Amino acid sequence: MFDKLEFLEDKYEDITNKISDPEVINDQALWQKLMKEHAEVEPIVMKYRDYKATTAGIKDSKEIIQESSDEELRDLAKMELDELEEKIEEIKAELKILLLPKDPNDDKNVIVEVRAGAGGDEAALFAGNLFRMYSMYAEKRNWKSEIMSTNSTGVGGFKEVIFMIKGKGAYSRLKYESGVHRVQRIPDTESNGRIHTSTATVAVLPEVDDVEVEVNQNDLKIDVFRSSGNGGQSVNTTDSAVRMTHLPTGIVVSMQDEKSQLKNKEKALKILKAKLYEMELEKQNKEIAQSRKSQVGTGDRSERIRTYNYPQGRISDHRINLTIYRLDSFLDGDIDEILDALITTDQAEKMQMVE
Repeated sequence: MFDKLEFLEDKYEDITNKISDPEVINDQALWQKLMKEHAEVEPIVMKYRDYKATTAGIKDSKEIIQESSDEELRDLAKMELDELEEKIEEIKAELKILLLPKDPNDDKNVIVEVRAGAGGDEAALFAGNLFRMYSMYAEKRNWKSEIMSTNSTGVGGFKEVIFMIKGKGAYSRLKYESGVHRVQRIPDTESNGRIHTSTATVAVLPEVDDVEVEVNQNDLKIDVFRSSGNGGQSVNTTDSAVRMTHLPTGIVVSMQDEKSQLKNKEKALKILKAKLYEMELEKQNKEIAQSRKSQVGTGDRSERIRTYNYPQGRISDHRINLTIYRLDSFLDGDIDEILDALITTDQAEKMQMVE
């Protein structure tokens, strides 16, 4: 581990010198690439320097305890040594986490799909609750959210809602949300007070660049048709809605929220690329899963991951056997407690694999 840390510190110093070189600054593509590398390595190097400073402090304290004749000074050194030895163990653990292979998608924006599952109108309402929860979470983190496509119901819910969340590290936090979410509550229409169970599925896809996924236009079948539903005067008067089919995979994306056919095509293509990229990720994750007991960070979309129980005011995440009793604030976007626990569990599993 320490050989790698020394290498990274040398690399950090080299990049630091390069990004202040006028010739490099004039080459914006190279400068931006080096700045990104610099930002990625910096937290590790700063923590390693903290480790080295703490190690030096431990050595100094031990020398004072062994060599000083001043009893008061030796007592102070013993107190400092206890603190530093506790600190060094924390730094070692943090360094191990920092050195874990980083998910290349972690800093990306995300496209989130929430779909009503079993449960009819109740499922659609729950899909609406989840959409609101993620929107409020994005707002709390000062991220931006943008609705890309909706298929709403007359009861105030969604059969499907697709939206983008833009913010640094959005995928690193929200990738754990993919899967089946289950709700247990008494519907307003239930006169006997019976608890109903409904579900909604969530898929979190990293936004991909054109360089990462290339779509051959010959592989696309694009149909245009007239929009239906709410949308202003242009609805049912122009062929602005788009249905895009990727022939090799059979993936179909429909988009009709924009009045412009071109904008609908652009949004549909963005979602299609994200889906194709996710398919490739799933192949890789299945291979990785064969050597892992569980998959906290890359759970199957069909797996039931969480239950929201209204009568008891609890949320239970089934992957890590964690239950918390503050449903209202959780649905208001205060979801970090469970996300932090999922991240910690995922990191622990990866560390076991490395060790």
